[in-house]
Amino acid sequence: MTAYFTMNEEDVVEYAQSKLDIFPEGADLECREIGDGNLNYVFKVVDRHRGQSIIIKQAGPVARISDAFKVSPDRNRIESEILTLQGELAPGFVPKVYAYDPVMNCCVMDDLSDHEIMRSALLQHKKFPLFTDHITTFLVRTLLLTSDVVLDHKEKKGLVQQFTNPELCEITEDLVYTEPFYDCEQNDVFEGTKSFVREVIWNDEALRLETAKLKFDFMTKAQSLLHGDLHTGSIFIKEDSTKIIDPEFAFYGPAGYDIGNVVANLIFAYMNASCTIEETEVREDYLRYLEETIAGVIQLFSEKFLQTWDEKVTEQTASFPGFKQWYLDSILEDTAAVAGLELCRRVIGIAHVKDLTSISNTEARATAEKICLTAGKTFILERADIRTGDDFIHVLKRSVDLFEEGAKSHDNTSSSHSISPA
Repeated sequence: MTAYFTMNEEDVVEYAQSKLDIFPEGADLECREIGDGNLNYVFKVVDRHRGQSIIIKQAGPVARISDAFKVSPDRNRIESEILTLQGELAPGFVPKVYAYDPVMNCCVMDDLSDHEIMRSALLQHKKFPLFTDHITTFLVRTLLLTSDVVLDHKEKKGLVQQFTNPELCEITEDLVYTEPFYDCEQNDVFEGTKSFVREVIWNDEALRLETAKLKFDFMTKAQSLLHGDLHTGSIFIKEDSTKIIDPEFAFYGPAGYDIGNVVANLIFAYMNASCTIEETEVREDYLRYLEETIAGVIQLFSEKFLQTWDEKVTEQTASFPGFKQWYLDSILEDTAAVAGLELCRRVIGIAHVKDLTSISNTEARATAEKICLTAGKTFILERADIRTGDDFIHVLKRSVDLFEEGAKSHDNTSSSHSISPA
């Protein structure tokens, strides 16, 4: 294995036996590919007798979602290095990295099989009371502690160079900021939502102008070292533990990008629960839990950010009266904008979320998607006025209410926009 090739399960067993010093000599290893993502190949290797297991993640030269996406395998180096750094900044919130191989473009890390993917858990309507505390600690420490207000400026600029990630940034620039906001051939819109997308999103020149502004912020605002793809599919979770995975999109950008992605994906879970939990009391209880979680992410992030600022900031000008709050407000404004972008692109673009696609009732799915688009558009256009957890919940509930009122005004129930159980 002295030259790169895309490994299969048998190759990975040979790799683990010959290249890694993790399993004892002669260990009886088995391997299974477990990845279902858009970019990489993920393998679980288990010692049958001892039960010890690891994950080997290999990056290929093209994305699995489409051969049209040519992506540098260097993303695996970026992922290995940022996981190591995040493990130092926010101990306990990322898997341990054991090795990185620049020839085979793979990294070796902890197996988190005792956790589950958060998106899947939320689709089963599970609750995680510690998640809000965990994710906000991770966000504050990884975003604030990698910024110019804390780091020596030369050290920070060195990290900007280390984590320059042009190929994956280009994917984000296209799929998040550009293609969803015009009738792009690559878009993949659910039939029941198409006319709404055309009327409300593609024909809105004011919205397109704001997304252009946001795209150039994303490309030029090297504020913090981002995870870059922090959705509920990139979080492993159990009752007392939260682990952040897959930071291969990492680069220096606007801090609100990571927070906004977390918020938007909790909203997707909210919409799924609205459509799929049939018992009224159970549904209302779970929606309250998700509302509290969304609002709590914003509230706790703000509180921890201000506290950590006072403890860690070294930049002299950052101590000027009013600067701390201005800085936080700018992050929250970006958070709202990115939540809006994510809500729109997951409905319109090529990369969907199971929260919406698994809604079997086609009318309910269309309504859920329209609510996401309505909330998303509001987050983008009104981002300057959105600062608190309650503000985020207000936008969400206002968008839901809009469609419930529209449904009540229709005598013909077949044309209703209301959310109904699948």
